[in-house]
Amino acid sequence: MFIQLDDIAVHAEVSGPDSGPPVLLLHSLGTNFHMWGPQAKALAKRHRVIRMDMRGHGLTEATPGPYTMDRLAQDALALLHALGIHAAHVAGVSIGGHIAMRMAALAPERILSLMPCDTALDFGGATNWQGRMDAVAAGGMAAVADATLGRWVLDRSLASSKGLRRMLLTTDPTGWLGCAAALRDTTGSELPGRVRCPTTILVGDRDESTPVAAAQAIHAAIPESKLVIIAEAAHIPNFEREEAMTRALLAHMKLVTALPASAAEAGMAVRRRILGEAHVDRSEAALTALDMPFRDFILEGVWGRVWTRPGLPYRDRSLLCLGILAALGHHDEFRLHVRATANTGVTPEEIAEILLQVAAYAGVPTANTALRLAKDILKEMEG
Repeated sequence: MFIQLDDIAVHAEVSGPDSGPPVLLLHSLGTNFHMWGPQAKALAKRHRVIRMDMRGHGLTEATPGPYTMDRLAQDALALLHALGIHAAHVAGVSIGGHIAMRMAALAPERILSLMPCDTALDFGGATNWQGRMDAVAAGGMAAVADATLGRWVLDRSLASSKGLRRMLLTTDPTGWLGCAAALRDTTGSELPGRVRCPTTILVGDRDESTPVAAAQAIHAAIPESKLVIIAEAAHIPNFEREEAMTRALLAHMKLVTALPASAAEAGMAVRRRILGEAHVDRSEAALTALDMPFRDFILEGVWGRVWTRPGLPYRDRSLLCLGILAALGHHDEFRLHVRATANTGVTPEEIAEILLQVAAYAGVPTANTALRLAKDILKEMEG
C-alpha cells in the first residue's frame, strides 16, 4: 500500500490478524522492508505486522537531505497514526534500531516495547560517514556496494546476500545520503535516560559496524533491558542467521505480551480487549452479590482459560462465537459479540458468511433472525 504522510508517499505492508498485537519493523540503511521477510512471516501468525520503506528507500519517496533521526522517527509514528494504531512494539536493524529508540524517546506512550538490532547510540560522526557520503554523491550506490556488503554479511555467496546487494544498488542515492546524514549527525546524547519501555537488544557477535560493545552501551542506557548476542552473525542477521534472529524476536514478544499468571487477571485482560473497556466497566459497575459468583466463573473458566489459549487467534474465536450463538438462538450474547468485532477484526462480510453456514446447518429462520440482529448492531456501530 501507499500512504501519503506529510511530504512523502510511504510504501508499507500490513500482514497478520488485525486483532493481534501490532509490531512495526524498520529496515537498515540501503535496504527496504523485504529484509524482514523471514521474521515478518513468523510474527504474522499471531501479530499485526507493519513494514515500511523508510524515507528515500524502496518505493517510498525521496526528499532532498539531510534528514534527521527525529524526522525519520516522526515518519514512522505518522504511519502508525495513519493506520489507526495508537501504540506498537517496534523492532529495527541498524538505523532502523536507532529510529525505534528515538520513537520511544519522542513519544513513549506510543511505544509498547523495543527490539533494536545491530545498532548504536552513535555511529562515529563525520569521521565514519563523510567519506562514504562523498563517494555515493560522486559515483552512486555502486561506489560503496562491496565495502557495505562486507560489513553486512559473513557469506557473500548466499542468495540472500546477493539479494541484499541488489537492495543496496537500487536504493535512491538521495535517500541514502539523507539517512546517512542522520547517522553522521547523531551524537549519542539523545537517548540515555529517555527510553524506559521493555527492551531486548540484539547484536551479531561478528558485527563490525555496530559491535557488541555498542549493544552493551545501549543495554546500560535502558533500564532492565535484555541483551541477546547472535553467534556467527554480522551486521544484518535477518537472512544469514534467520532462525536465531526470529527466535529472539518471538521470545521477546511472548514475554512482553504475556497475560498475568492468575486466570482471573488474565480473563479480565482478555475480556476488556475483546468486549471493550466501556462495556466491561458498565458490567462491573452493575455487579451484585447475586451475579458476582457467575461473573467469577466465566472470568476464570471462559475468558481466563479458553480465550487465553494459544491455539486460536482472537479473530477465529470471535467467528466461532458468532456462529455458535446464532445457531443456539442466544440473541443477547450474539449482539454482544457482534459489537466485539470492532476489537477482534471480524468484518461484516465474514459475519454474512458465518450466517450462511448457520442457515445451512441450523436452519434458515434461525440465521434470518441473527442476520436482522447483526444488521441493527452494525448500523448502530457505524453511527
